[in-house]
Amino acid sequence: MYVVTLDQCRREDGDLVPALVRHLDGLRTEVPFQRAGEHLVQGIATDPATAVSAALAGLRGGTWRVGIGVGPVLLEAATDAAGRTGVRADGPGTAHARRAAERASRSGRVPVCVAADDDDVAAEAEAVLRLLGRIVVLRTEAEWRVVDLLVPGARGQQKVVAAELGITPQAVSKAVARALWQEEWDARPAAARLLSLCETPAAGGEAAPRPGTHGSTTNPSEIIHS
Repeated sequence: MYVVTLDQCRREDGDLVPALVRHLDGLRTEVPFQRAGEHLVQGIATDPATAVSAALAGLRGGTWRVGIGVGPVLLEAATDAAGRTGVRADGPGTAHARRAAERASRSGRVPVCVAADDDDVAAEAEAVLRLLGRIVVLRTEAEWRVVDLLVPGARGQQKVVAAELGITPQAVSKAVARALWQEEWDARPAAARLLSLCETPAAGGEAAPRPGTHGSTTNPSEIIHS
């Protein structure tokens, strides 16, 4: 599994957690992205592409530091003494997530880190994510206004985007080229592939339990409430 932790960089910007959670809501997750601390968001995915999407969303604008922990995670439904239900998460994936988040807190201009049992493959995945993150960090607001309206793989959409924004198709084409939008989407599968190579199967080859409750993994083995 892929445990993604996003830590807000600039606390003086106010509480940006609700906006990020809404932005990540459409991603396919095992444990949905949600607040895990005052300025912290976490989620767990089984698809490495989801982890890549979440990481790049967090790096946009240089607002969040991103740590990705890869490895088995045991999810157990639990109830505390007050009768509140939640989920208890534990395992190598959560331990690696804490390590990645700690390293990301000390990272430089593209603060994304990956931790897994295989340090070499994790370093390769991290390197590709940093290159992708660099594209996202440097993209201007004007470029984002264009690329936010594009759908990967769709044809003939630049004229539609131009009409919606009231600019020429040539301006859209130039913005897409400057933003390296196509290059980003071409490279995303490589990042996801490297993340998948980091993953260690659960003991006995069985998948971890999947309760129908939401939770976070800030502190493994702790009951987290939705």
